[in-house]
Amino acid sequence: MPPHAPMMAPSGRTESNIVTIDVGGQIFQTTKQTLTLAGPKSLFSKILDSPASARIGFPFIDRDPDLFSILLSLLRTGNLPSKAKAVDLQDLFLEAKFYGIESLLVSSLSNPSQFDAFNLEKSLILPLNGRDSPSAISTTMFGSVHVAHGSKITSFDWSLQRKSTILTQFSAVDSLLALSPSVAAAGATDFSGLQILDLENGYVKETLNWENVTRSSSTVQAIGSSPKFLFTSFESGRRNSNSIVVFDIGNLKPISEIGTNEIYGADLDSGIPATKLSWISDYNLLMASGSHSGPSGVCGNIKLWDVRSGNLVWELKEKVDCFSDVTVSENLSAMFKVGVNSGEVFLMDLRNLGAMNTWVPTGEARRVVNGKKEGVGCKIESHGNQVFCSKGGNLELWSEVLMGSTIKSEDGLQGRVYRRNLMGRVKDMGGSRITHLSFGGNKMFVTRKDQQSVEVWQSSVRGI
Repeated sequence: MPPHAPMMAPSGRTESNIVTIDVGGQIFQTTKQTLTLAGPKSLFSKILDSPASARIGFPFIDRDPDLFSILLSLLRTGNLPSKAKAVDLQDLFLEAKFYGIESLLVSSLSNPSQFDAFNLEKSLILPLNGRDSPSAISTTMFGSVHVAHGSKITSFDWSLQRKSTILTQFSAVDSLLALSPSVAAAGATDFSGLQILDLENGYVKETLNWENVTRSSSTVQAIGSSPKFLFTSFESGRRNSNSIVVFDIGNLKPISEIGTNEIYGADLDSGIPATKLSWISDYNLLMASGSHSGPSGVCGNIKLWDVRSGNLVWELKEKVDCFSDVTVSENLSAMFKVGVNSGEVFLMDLRNLGAMNTWVPTGEARRVVNGKKEGVGCKIESHGNQVFCSKGGNLELWSEVLMGSTIKSEDGLQGRVYRRNLMGRVKDMGGSRITHLSFGGNKMFVTRKDQQSVEVWQSSVRGI
């Protein structure tokens, strides 16, 4: 861009909206509104705050003009330009940090709107130290990810180019929840207490416990959260009682207990601990699910709790084709499960709970042949308007098909039709059994049995 003469506002006239900056000898022009988007703590805010009458020529910044050009495009459009693909991501981040706009860069790179489920492909492999396979995984909204493997937790930042590993007190971490990019809650089924860990400095900030009636230790079965609460499913060390404890997520003080169960005699069904906790914000409810395998097969239950009152508002007990895994999609207003026997995906409409507690197959439900359990180990998770289900080493993507003239059923709700697609290209298919699915920013993370790594799936493979 050719240089321009300084714009001096004559006395009594409105000052120009154009701002001219010299970066490394190259002249750039933009508007005050664009620079204001950088925020009050940025370098550009200082330029805007300095009176024009005090300036001699243009503000000069002794930095790389090519990198500045990319960041200026980010301010103007909210997205990185295509030429950013030729730039090293670490260099761009350090430059953004100098100008005080690194948060804008992180948000752009991990923008969930860039997540295109139908074009996901395996783009990166994150290696883990040691011989242990991932036992738990948790992500943040910025696309950073924490992975538990053995007694260690490895954290990758939002760029996935930097990582750190800490050693925990657990022999194996079974539950993991990211509270921030640097803090996580972790627990194990054979070690007492929920630990709040500082992952940057490698120490335990706090240990939370459940004071159960048997006065025994309390192991962690599952962790969940909402904007206000931290939920932990505890089981007594004697395995004869369990409860979900609600903590204030700000000060980590216990608020209440919900779903306290005690097992009487051989009736194991009376006290199955919750092994998955999911917050349903639209309904202000907590979903808690758990199952166990016994002589008569797999049985389990799904419960919806009103956290504030502590009341159970809905419950479903399952013995026929019990769930291998279950998830809730608020976007689709439905609950989904994968049957442990059939291996098929079923849904239940959240808008009609109570009136009809019946699972509806998303496709054609297949009969189980010779008692083979096709769904053992299958995982199911929802993200956006899609549902992802693992089948062995492959991934299925389920999407609702919008029907313009769908006939309404007896309950007054429209019938729902879903279509299944296999994910990834040919080279992405197959492999060891998938053990975890998680989503953060514009990425999907996949772990597999006996693999000491994490797969990163993205809609478009960036060149930076």
